[in-house]
Amino acid sequence: MTTERLQKIMAHAGIASRRECEKMIEAGQVKVNGRTAKLGDKADPAVDKIVVRGTPLNPQAQKLVYIALNKPKGVLSSTEDELGVGRKTVRDLIPLPGRLYPVGRLDKQSEGLILMTNDGDLAHKLTHPRYGHKKMYRVTLDGRLDRESLERWRNGVYLDGRKTAPAQITILQQDQNFTLLEIVMREGRKRQIRRIASMLGYPVKQLVREKIGPISLGKLRSGDWRYLTASEVKILHETVRKGGKQTGKKRYKKQKKSKK
Repeated sequence: MTTERLQKIMAHAGIASRRECEKMIEAGQVKVNGRTAKLGDKADPAVDKIVVRGTPLNPQAQKLVYIALNKPKGVLSSTEDELGVGRKTVRDLIPLPGRLYPVGRLDKQSEGLILMTNDGDLAHKLTHPRYGHKKMYRVTLDGRLDRESLERWRNGVYLDGRKTAPAQITILQQDQNFTLLEIVMREGRKRQIRRIASMLGYPVKQLVREKIGPISLGKLRSGDWRYLTASEVKILHETVRKGGKQTGKKRYKKQKKSKK
């Protein structure tokens, strides 16, 4: 008999994110074998009868879906427009039924890789700061980034009274008018890259996320999506189990020396 925490079982079955499942348990909306569950309870989905809001839970009923999406500029990375004014969201780009959770949010003006899945447990582990998964960005700045500003950024700057974690930053190309950077970071505060760039005096002209953990954007065109391959899903789960450390042969490039 294998038991797991209820919120993990529910999230894995695609009911909601793990945090939302915790709220359902706290609200008394979940029963196990006829008894109202409490947060912290465990169960075996193969043996115990789990009922969520009056509906029996069948963890095998929903096929788990894993998707890579190239979010275009101007599209919200949430699954619904919180203002209710009809703005396009990433959910509008994927014509599939059921609930999907975005992994790796981007602001409206940024582009690139977002993962979408109905695996709530995996989504939680990929987005929670505790797991610290690496993300890679290609960022174009206005102006020629100087060495002092580059080192400040690499070592961390203060945002909202807290210092940002060190980042791997490589200058790919630059002249007097622009600087093209590759940025690899584990942290993901709201609009972090844009805010740091602006603070240093080099506003972002374009921001594209190219990688989340072991999953790459590749040649996926803007607005298009694809299913992850079985091997990609396997590597993603292995990465989660190892706390964000990438497995296999493909690894992020080591920090390069910047060119002045």
